[in-house]
Amino acid sequence: MSSNSAGHLLQLIRDGRVGTRRELGEITDLSRSTVAARLDALIGAGYLREAGTANSSGGRPPTLLTFDDLTPTVLAADLGVTHGRVAVTNARGEILAEQVLESRIAAGPESVLGEVSERFGKLLEKAGRTVSSVCGIGLGVPGPVEFDQARVVRPPVMPGWGDYPVRDFFAQRFAAPVFLENDANLMALGEHQANYPDESTLLYLKVGSGLGAGIIAGGEVFRGADGAAGDIGHVRVSGSTAVCACGAVGCLAAIASGAAMARELRDQGFAALTSRDVVSFVAQGEPAAVAVVRRSGLLVGEVLATAISLLNPRVLVVGGDLADTGEQFLRGVHESLLQRTQPLATGRLVVTTSTLGDRAGVAGAVVMVREQVFSPAAVDRRLAL
Repeated sequence: MSSNSAGHLLQLIRDGRVGTRRELGEITDLSRSTVAARLDALIGAGYLREAGTANSSGGRPPTLLTFDDLTPTVLAADLGVTHGRVAVTNARGEILAEQVLESRIAAGPESVLGEVSERFGKLLEKAGRTVSSVCGIGLGVPGPVEFDQARVVRPPVMPGWGDYPVRDFFAQRFAAPVFLENDANLMALGEHQANYPDESTLLYLKVGSGLGAGIIAGGEVFRGADGAAGDIGHVRVSGSTAVCACGAVGCLAAIASGAAMARELRDQGFAALTSRDVVSFVAQGEPAAVAVVRRSGLLVGEVLATAISLLNPRVLVVGGDLADTGEQFLRGVHESLLQRTQPLATGRLVVTTSTLGDRAGVAGAVVMVREQVFSPAAVDRRLAL
């Protein structure tokens, strides 16, 4: 791909670096005719639109060009262990229609994706959008993902999902590219884009039924060699004999996840079936629930201390259901971090809860789709067809 291809010109406009034909010619050294031809192709394909005129320093005012992020439609789904959220948005990320999905990931890909596809269709109708307007589909799941192939890889808590052809499933209905990502990665991406776009390193901790972390390094999602980066829920904790849902003994998730907290409260006689029940008991001021949540925060902080020391992020964001326990869980995490890391690693560390809440995954899915579909390489491939 040429560094001055049509896709590259679109990226310059999307980034806000230029806004007119003249500015494009100046920054790229392309001839006026070449710039015109490439812009005509972008406008004809619906990537750009003309939006008024700029101030002129003399002569005819130049026409402003802007990226059309309102017309394309994005389908996004954030699928958790016990529930999720599906949404229809424009490419800007504005939600046009959405719905909470009460579906267990353990039901298997055929069942869960079938329901997601059905909801997408109904939400498209509600939003007044057509199937042909869909530019991409973004999905988040609670397990390791091989991003390039859009396949789940050896998931600990997703029976039947390993190597399932997610793209093929949606190809039956939608003629749009499908992108699959770990849910914590998407939440990290959404939170980073919305609140910390200038920070190069961010760590997102998801505490729901399970435990996971998403890592932003160098401004991009860090997945590791095999898509397993951030899988802290299955780090073994010394001295623990609790059996995890993955079948191993001593995993952090077995003693500090939302599911583990709910189980501990049930053992004490409380009607706590899910992580959201734990949050409810904390909101009521139940001392036993507060103690369980704080203890879990301390345990998670012990494991996170290593990640903080290795990555030295500027921001640690806590999200998922247990982020709604006020300061209880967060205090436990922060206390362990201060005890187990050097002051240089935590002195300027911002520890906070997610501002996007349960929409963080959907927000990240839209960012993922946008960056993939409108990348210079993807745009040039489409224009070459």
